[in-house]
Amino acid sequence: MKEKGRILVVDDNELFRESIVETLRRLDYEIEAAVDGTSACTMMTPGKFDLVISDMKMPGMSGIELLERVKKIDPDLPVLIITAYGAIETAVEAIKKGAYDFIQKSESLIRELEMTVERTLGYRRLVRENRQLKTALRNRWQFIGSGAAMEAVKMLIASVAESRSTVLITGESGTGKELAARSIHFQSRRNNGPFVKVNCAALPEGLIESELFGHEKGAFTGAIKQRKGMFEAASGGTLLLDEISEMPLAAQAKLLRVLQEREVHKVGGEETIEVDVRVIATTNRSLEEEIETGRFREDLYYRLNVIRVNIPPLRERVEDIPELAAFFIHAFNDENGFGVTGIADGCMEPLRHYRWPGNVRELENAVERAVVLTRTGLIQPSMFTLLPSSGRRRNSPETIEAGMTVAEAEKLLIYRTLESCRQNRTKAAEMLGISIRTLRNKLNEYEAGLRDAACGSVE
Repeated sequence: MKEKGRILVVDDNELFRESIVETLRRLDYEIEAAVDGTSACTMMTPGKFDLVISDMKMPGMSGIELLERVKKIDPDLPVLIITAYGAIETAVEAIKKGAYDFIQKSESLIRELEMTVERTLGYRRLVRENRQLKTALRNRWQFIGSGAAMEAVKMLIASVAESRSTVLITGESGTGKELAARSIHFQSRRNNGPFVKVNCAALPEGLIESELFGHEKGAFTGAIKQRKGMFEAASGGTLLLDEISEMPLAAQAKLLRVLQEREVHKVGGEETIEVDVRVIATTNRSLEEEIETGRFREDLYYRLNVIRVNIPPLRERVEDIPELAAFFIHAFNDENGFGVTGIADGCMEPLRHYRWPGNVRELENAVERAVVLTRTGLIQPSMFTLLPSSGRRRNSPETIEAGMTVAEAEKLLIYRTLESCRQNRTKAAEMLGISIRTLRNKLNEYEAGLRDAACGSVE
């Protein structure tokens, strides 16, 4: 059923006014009428009407003057102006003042009015839906948790969001660094612009410059057409440089130049392209240590570290675990159609005392498994048995023992190395003598094993 629109009709000519009123009422709109602009203003409050239709020439207050008053009372309220036939200059003036559209008095006025009203109210609904979606997006990228540590982070994010300054977000893997970046974007004036994420660790080393800055056709083998880079794609919005510590030194020098000059050169191109981009970088490594070892440029560090936001690990904000768990339960209920009502007494203390090396991401996985196993009612303590009781995965022994499979020994070694590196995956990969990609794949396999175990328990 079509949502009824609430329309205010303003005209000093009684016969003409009533004709419009009756026409719109037959179309099932809710109509109120006013004899002049002054009366119309007394009837209006923000949000009361969806549309105002006004004649241009009226005694006391013209349609243009009424339009200006309406915009002060309810800036988003669309106004249609009815003008005498041929009064194009007046109609143009109304549009410049903020009228949504105008209709000329003619033999086809009623038919044009019906179509224009329907189109205008459709636009009004789209504006409202767009605003609701923006609100939903902002809420989606808000941090969950009302403890002192997270309140401080949220206050910092809110205070820096409106600026254009570069932000460096630090924290362990799984703490929510990308969430913080998106929260900054959606709380800023750039929220209508794009949010572009670049995983610096995943960029092919030989194509980093092309990926970031773009290339011209024929710039290198395989460049069969011109391509926009990430900076150009993010212009007017925010560019997230995720895992910035993984960027090679050569690319760091080019990035520094772009941050300083706010313009890019495509590979193989001669012209400079200005970009209006807010840059946010994230890292789970100490860039200060990377500078000392020569793996990160000090001048780039200072350019990135204008505003620093550090996301605390979950073990330092255990007061937020009940709120986070409730949020994840609600999300997984909605996703799967389950009816889990909460967590039973006796579950929360073990969750608070666990070290959560995977931080919020690990908690999310644990709650997802528990919801899938429970489906309805309260989650019981047994649903969290896949969680380690002493900071390691279940069935992972304290030491490598005879009879252990190579896969089990490898898994234990990886987790023990990560613990010794405080979850710094890059440093752990170096200590293990494997690539960061290999380490990431191994960890994904282990997490997939937990999810498969959960699904198997349900069957």
